[in-house]
Amino acid sequence: METEDQRNTQPQDEGDGFQPVAGRMTAQCTIRPLLSPKSKCCIGTWNVRTMFQTGKTTQLEREMLLYCIGILGISECRWTGNGSVTTSLGNTIIYSGRKDNDHRQGVAIMMSKAAKKWMIEWTPINERLMIVRFKSRYTKLSVIQCYAPTNNAEEETKDTFYQQLQKAIDNVPSHDVLLVIGDLNAKVGCSNEGREKIMGEKGSGDMNENGERLADICGLNNLVIGGTIFEHKEIHKLTWISPNGNVKNQIDHVLIHGRWKHYLHNVTVKRDADVGSDHHLLLATIKLQLRRNPTKTDEKGQRYNTARLRNPRGQQEFLYSCKKQI
Repeated sequence: METEDQRNTQPQDEGDGFQPVAGRMTAQCTIRPLLSPKSKCCIGTWNVRTMFQTGKTTQLEREMLLYCIGILGISECRWTGNGSVTTSLGNTIIYSGRKDNDHRQGVAIMMSKAAKKWMIEWTPINERLMIVRFKSRYTKLSVIQCYAPTNNAEEETKDTFYQQLQKAIDNVPSHDVLLVIGDLNAKVGCSNEGREKIMGEKGSGDMNENGERLADICGLNNLVIGGTIFEHKEIHKLTWISPNGNVKNQIDHVLIHGRWKHYLHNVTVKRDADVGSDHHLLLATIKLQLRRNPTKTDEKGQRYNTARLRNPRGQQEFLYSCKKQI
């Protein structure tokens, strides 16, 4: 972990507040509780291209407030080393970057003040992976933030990343709600033939080599690709647009463990969010669903009619049947 002096070498933002955005909601919202059966929790992921730039943190905080995001995973942070920073507005950024002082790659997670109170621990792995773990009243949540190599990267680089990702998944307690989020640079396509358990048919485009790698690791770990199971317009699936605007892909993803996939209520792109990146904000909505206690039944599978015990006649019949069985 970095010292306070080392953290102060990271870029700082000018200004304390948000600037109003024309034509958009600017009113503050109440941050929803983390993992509750009564309200939904918003968790986002975004490749912001860089945070090594004055004012970028303030821009991100503005978008977090507008969309009521409790936890925001950040790809291509470009901060070096690892550490924790508290912003002037009270939000917390934990980050993991390169150790050679080269401002490339890097991952981070920005948390609201409410989410920070629920954080148990976090582990910086390298400039492409980090893990953060949260508690709540009902369960625990583990989030793995990723920034995967591109499809054109060397095979050895991609092999190393997926080996490290698998190791990170293995280190997550089995009873935790597991989310793997970030810029995975993987096109998974819209066909789920042979992969029905890990993805739906609501994706976009065709699967590439990185998509096959991602599908394989999902199959090994019972992960579901959230962006492929919800019906949306094409523009609300595509997370990246090329500089010339001719190429658009779905390469940022939210994965959730299959055991908890019914907690995932939506995954969609928010095109209005803007921090000067060629990626769009990808937002997932999660709400816990508690199991109902089953109604008591007898050995034959018949439900007990306890309402009959409320009147004297029913009580007498019950006592008589008990004595008869004895």
